[in-house]
Amino acid sequence: MGRKSLKEARRQEIIKVFYQVAKKEGYENTSIAKIAKVMDINPSLIIHYFATKEGLTYELIDHILDRYLLIYTIKHKGEATLEDLQGTIEMLFSKKWNLLFDDGLFYTFYALAFREKKIKLKYKLILDALRNGLATMIEQCNKQGVTDVKSPQVMADYIFVLVDGAYFYLSMESDKTAYSERLDYYKQKAYEALSIPPVKVVSSAAC
Repeated sequence: MGRKSLKEARRQEIIKVFYQVAKKEGYENTSIAKIAKVMDINPSLIIHYFATKEGLTYELIDHILDRYLLIYTIKHKGEATLEDLQGTIEMLFSKKWNLLFDDGLFYTFYALAFREKKIKLKYKLILDALRNGLATMIEQCNKQGVTDVKSPQVMADYIFVLVDGAYFYLSMESDKTAYSERLDYYKQKAYEALSIPPVKVVSSAAC
């Protein structure tokens, strides 16, 4: 069991370094040799675990999914509250969410999805998992009487259409003030669609 844990730890380490190198150098300019150089290991070790750069890419996309799904933290299992749903909306429309994965790499892999069926399936898995997670949370809030959404799945899809469109558009925005204002606008639209109150922001003057 110890050997298996060590192997998995090494695989995760390689994936994370691959991400950092690809983020800095660009996916096309990243090679197994460059990753090995940064890690100060023999390239054959990376090949032993992943065989090819494509194999590494598939694992990294799985890693994206794991990171994104961390958004769904429910304090009481199976009983999402208003606070849980509000927290999810706040997270979805935040710089923290946008920084979970580099935009350049995200859209590079997205473009590859049109040429590689396996990457397309993995991206669909990510998008479906995120939507299903939010739909489940809304269903639980319906049962709690927190929301009254007729179709949680349709609502979840609508909110992620807002999220995806917002970040694609905002990735072109260099003005930080304009970026924050637009993000707040999209977030408000999500709250309005759910018919729930937004999180109250406590000003520093009131503290």
